Amino acid sequence: MDTRHALVRPPSSRMGEGLVTHIERSDDVDYGLAVRQWQAYVDALHAAGWTTTEVEAADELPDSVFVEDAMVVYGDLAVIARPGADERRAETEAAEVAVRARGYRIAHIEAPGTLDGGDVLKHDGRVWVGLGGRTNEAGVEQLRAHLAPLGADVIGVPVRKVLHLKSAVTALPDGTVVGHGPLVDDPDVWAGHFLDVPEESGAHVVVLDAGTVLMASSAPASAALFRERGLDVVTVDISEFEKMEGCVTCLSVRLRGVPR
Repeated sequence: MDTRHALVRPPSSRMGEGLVTHIERSDDVDYGLAVRQWQAYVDALHAAGWTTTEVEAADELPDSVFVEDAMVVYGDLAVIARPGADERRAETEAAEVAVRARGYRIAHIEAPGTLDGGDVLKHDGRVWVGLGGRTNEAGVEQLRAHLAPLGADVIGVPVRKVLHLKSAVTALPDGTVVGHGPLVDDPDVWAGHFLDVPEESGAHVVVLDAGTVLMASSAPASAALFRERGLDVVTVDISEFEKMEGCVTCLSVRLRGVPR
């Protein structure tokens, strides 16, 4: 069984027209550089032993490279999101085709619910969902209903300072939740399991295996902190995606233990 597979989606040439909410819009997004950085990100996944599937590119959808927002995958179930921004709802169709082709069962978030995949942090049976921006209470309730048969404990948490929950926090392989304190609404949600990191982008890690994380090169102090904890750290430059409120997590959907 292929246990480490990821969905990725190439950036749109209109990426610089995408939505920004909590940062100032940049006038100098370099599409050519973004393509090279995206390929380096995919190459880093491959070097770590992951395989990838490219979701069909959509040049007319500026934010489509942030494919994580299109779904939440838990066990053998892919819950197709209903993005909180109307402009992004067309992104889910091709992503659903790709994950269905991998053999996943499919469920959907329906109106009036909204949910972005970037608002969902999972670890060891717990699923934290950010509330306050792109995801609403109805979306959380629907996700809870979809995941309950799989034994997941779905917990709503406040998100007001950043775009998505995973813009504020992610988790290390041992379950330690990492976040940059000024941007985390309520670190007490993870009392005893929260690690404050010195840089905003240090809060964003992709777990590659039990001892390795992938993160942005813009957080060297956080990377050093993780290495002190015994982790191997792979860094990639994603400067053009950071200009659009993106981070390493939102550039892929990680599928672990996929049906096929």
